[in-house]
Amino acid sequence: MKATTKRLTLATAAMLVASVACAQTTPSGLPNTLAWSAYGVGAGGYNQAVAIGNALKQKYGVNLRVLPGKNDISRTLPLREGQVQFSAHGIGAYMSQEGFYEFGAKDWGPQPVRVLLLNNSDQVLGPVTAKDAGIKTVADIKGKRVAWVIGAPALNQNITAVLAFSNLTWADVKKVEFGGFGASMDGLINNQVDVAWTSSISGKAYALAKSPRGISYPTISHADKEGWKRLQSYAPYYVPFYGKEGADLKASTPVETGAYPYPLLVAYAKQDPKLVKAMTAAMVDTFADYKTAAPGNAGWELSLQNFSWVIPYHDGAISYFKDKGLWTAEHEKNNAMLIKRQEVLATAWKNVKSRTHADEAAFAQDWMKTRAAALTQAGMAPVLTTW
Repeated sequence: MKATTKRLTLATAAMLVASVACAQTTPSGLPNTLAWSAYGVGAGGYNQAVAIGNALKQKYGVNLRVLPGKNDISRTLPLREGQVQFSAHGIGAYMSQEGFYEFGAKDWGPQPVRVLLLNNSDQVLGPVTAKDAGIKTVADIKGKRVAWVIGAPALNQNITAVLAFSNLTWADVKKVEFGGFGASMDGLINNQVDVAWTSSISGKAYALAKSPRGISYPTISHADKEGWKRLQSYAPYYVPFYGKEGADLKASTPVETGAYPYPLLVAYAKQDPKLVKAMTAAMVDTFADYKTAAPGNAGWELSLQNFSWVIPYHDGAISYFKDKGLWTAEHEKNNAMLIKRQEVLATAWKNVKSRTHADEAAFAQDWMKTRAAALTQAGMAPVLTTW
């Protein structure tokens, strides 16, 4: 991220948090004003955050200020700096935990993120194409123009994983760079690119569907077990899924593809457990009020939560789930393992930072080698990347 952009982002977030700092606590246990970071305006995650904010305002008088960010870094930066308390994030939260790509830069490294709730809706999260591109399956992406979003390691890693499904790499496609998610989808609409990553419920997906090019979802065959093994070596969070909700989709004709939770409501481990518990409770208690207020919101339902996923849950959220009788010994075991993984990564990062490197490339090479060795020694999968 350029220094100017970083200053503007933090300045905007600072104005948000200033109002939070002097806010009174409501009966819900939440302050009068909350701040979240989220995806950019028009994205599914942003629309959901706004709908949730309306529900919080109506029920508790809580003002939710949503700070849009065009990529993973700009969503995580205000969260790391304490300028917002929570983020309606994407799988970039997992990339920040792992220290991948932009999060492997010297001023980042693996981040101690924690989950409050996951959105597991019927939306597709995957590669979308224009109908006129003639792409029916992942294998058909070979030789096509594919969007690479600068500063968005989650989107790029996801496409890397899907390409691996059909034994393809970025060398087999034409890489086209964009400055943000919205720009990549606009590029698809404007015939600058043939493939981009999105949520089927995003405003951009609907815009593509209404455009002259139309929208199409390449099939990711669930029967191809070896293909899924290759895909999940890059994206362990991605699973076979039938998409039923979103642009040009309906339940009667689901798309054979894949998905993961989106958005994720996350915080840093250091966030006040009482605030986290209150936020979790408020999300559950107002669910009926925002369930149908934005596409995909039904996925926030408590019964759809996955308590044994790839990012650990926050202590405050766990306290709420325990009160509800939902948190089991098996969930606790998985959570402890994930926290241990973050600790292994943090130690490996500290070791790499203590060494002298000739340049950024040497630093990145040392980090990826050291993290892989540390995780392997701890009996944990390193996860593949394109680095």
